[in-house]
Amino acid sequence: MKTEEAQVGLMDGGAMFGQALRNEGVEKAFVLCGGHIMPIFYGMRDAGIEIVDLRHECAAVYAAIGYAQVTGKPGVVVTTAGPGVGNTPAGMMEAESLGVPLIQIGGAVAMSQADAGDLQDMSTLKLMASCSKWARKITSTARIPEYVSMAFRHATDASPGPVSLENPTDLVFPKMDAGLAPFPVTSRTEAIACGAPALVDAAADLLANAERPAALVDDGARVHLGDHAGAVAELSEYLKMPVGVNRMCRGMFGDESKNPQLKMGAGMVRADVLLGLGCRFDLRMAQGRMVPQDAKVIQVHHDARQIGFNLRADIGIVGGEGPVASQILEAVKGKRPRQENGQWLEAARVMTEMGAKAFNDGFTAEKTPIHPGRCAAEVAKFLEAEGRDWTLITDGGEAMVWMGGAATAYRPGQILATGANGTIGTGPGLAVGAWTANQKPVLWYTGDGSFGFYAMELDTMAKLGIPVVCVISNDSAWGMIRLAETYIRAEDVKEKGHCNVDLHHMRAYQKMVEMWGGHGECVTDPEEIVPAIKRAVENGKPSIINVEVDQVSLSPFIAGYAKSVQAT
Repeated sequence: MKTEEAQVGLMDGGAMFGQALRNEGVEKAFVLCGGHIMPIFYGMRDAGIEIVDLRHECAAVYAAIGYAQVTGKPGVVVTTAGPGVGNTPAGMMEAESLGVPLIQIGGAVAMSQADAGDLQDMSTLKLMASCSKWARKITSTARIPEYVSMAFRHATDASPGPVSLENPTDLVFPKMDAGLAPFPVTSRTEAIACGAPALVDAAADLLANAERPAALVDDGARVHLGDHAGAVAELSEYLKMPVGVNRMCRGMFGDESKNPQLKMGAGMVRADVLLGLGCRFDLRMAQGRMVPQDAKVIQVHHDARQIGFNLRADIGIVGGEGPVASQILEAVKGKRPRQENGQWLEAARVMTEMGAKAFNDGFTAEKTPIHPGRCAAEVAKFLEAEGRDWTLITDGGEAMVWMGGAATAYRPGQILATGANGTIGTGPGLAVGAWTANQKPVLWYTGDGSFGFYAMELDTMAKLGIPVVCVISNDSAWGMIRLAETYIRAEDVKEKGHCNVDLHHMRAYQKMVEMWGGHGECVTDPEEIVPAIKRAVENGKPSIINVEVDQVSLSPFIAGYAKSVQAT
């Protein structure tokens, strides 16, 4: 039940925003300033909220996403009206694909001047509704606190995601008696729903009687796994069951190097029973095609809409992935003794190693220009030796694929990557958000194409004192597209050349950091990558290591994609 706490004195709408956000526990907000929203800035500053300003609104959204992923708290973005709001949708769609709670607050022309051709008089509410789970225009200064509370409630419900508030200038500038604007007190439960007992029991039966059980933990489980991560690990050990842990859930089970059993996603291709926790069987999971047709599928998801999406669910359980995993563990213990025979687990390990061969061949390649896999492996080598507490940001297409295979997570929220949209250019914003969250050193690994989106956020990092080390895997092209074109349209490429996928050969991006006193190097020898990173670390300012990699080496992702296209 909603209760209210009294506020006294005169407050403008900006101050109401500041106080309402503070009441929701907001400590930091990511912004780009503009005349329509300055009162909100003043209100946040007076409320003790740290304001982190970036050079582009979409980068600010990515920063809020990074902050939310590291802290588990909602990210807050404030942008000015018209084009300021219009620059945010790509980031909002990224937040939606990752299931990240985010509140975007945008300015708008005064209601009294709407449709009169005033400055930044644009219909942005419809735009934001298309990329938000909930979007509203505030129509009364007195209701600002109420709408802020509603926004947080929608952003942080059982299916977290981005929401948007539109705020006309004639609501935030005028002052009014604060006693006429009640401030809701947060009264939300921390409880996470468990699964229906009958369905949990049925799932336990399938797992207890399986010969080749396997589990897959995907992005959707991140929010509701929490303290129950140990239950997944114990279930895996109890049944000698291989588990694959994807993307945002990496590190939630601790040091990956000490949990080989939780790195055997290949087990699902031969499983007779698959337990999917937080899985959305979209492109990233081949729409479920990797799961054997005769396998029994147990799908656990907090969002009922995902049950049966692209892949039938023999048992679909709606509930928090963590609590349900704990329920299943206890039920399995009552149906089957702890397994000692690790034959199936060994088979899954062999399959995993075979699947990783393409990665491993790239990681160890001795050639110049440098193999992109080798570039990623050298960066991972540095992180393993000297950067286990760093945050790794992976950005781009091929660069992200290779780095995802090379890197090891040692803690939750250590590796941040893009979601199902395949968005590139997220890196600088994620780096700012991650650093703001925990002040841990950041390595931003990116391709040269993705680097170009928001490279000026290096200025933001210099201003904030973020000693980011940016390593560019530079193939002088939109590499993922170029490689796909090479193999899918070979005859066309031979006759006409590549179609608008090449960039300037080895553009000297490393020189950009000279503006901020940072360290920059161009590297063409794989043995020089780690020493170059060390020199960058010693500099203590934003740094760029520009690594020349070849244009011909396919990642396993592109190789698989090319093969599937050729087969059709």
